[in-house]
This record gives sequence, C-alpha cells and structure tokens, in this order.
Amino acid sequence: MTATGRTELCHRDRAVLRAVAAGRCVVAADAGVVLVIDGKCCCDQMIGARLCQAGLIATSESRPAPARLTESGRALLEAA
Repeated sequence: MTATGRTELCHRDRAVLRAVAAGRCVVAADAGVVLVIDGKCCCDQMIGARLCQAGLIATSESRPAPARLTESGRALLEAA
C-alpha cells in the first residue's frame, strides 16, 4: 500500500481480506491488531495494523473479537 492515498493490494493482502470476509479471522487480545486466522497467528505480524490503518478492516474494542471488512475493504476486494 502506498502513502499517496491509492491502495494497492499484494497477494497476501487479498488473501487476508478474503479470510476476513469468510469470517475466519479474529483479532487477538494482544496489543495492536494481531490477526489469528483459522486459529493460528498470521505470519505477517504487521498486516492487521496495515489493513486497519488503510481502512480496509475494522476491529472491536473488546478482544478477542472477529475482524470485519469495512465498506472500502469489501469494494476493494471485489474490484481485485
């Protein structure tokens, strides 16, 4: 993803967004936005924070909690 305001997705970003859309991701109780996919911590420790900062996924204040796509995330995933 770039700092110019345009969001570019790599293969891993799209895969994580698809997992979030399928309800397979939980935000762990740890500090930050640590994603757990299918019960296992995501190997990319920064992807949750990166997608959240880009406005593509949203999290709940109480954790652990399911991650969910934002409208922007859904639109970007459908366009990819």
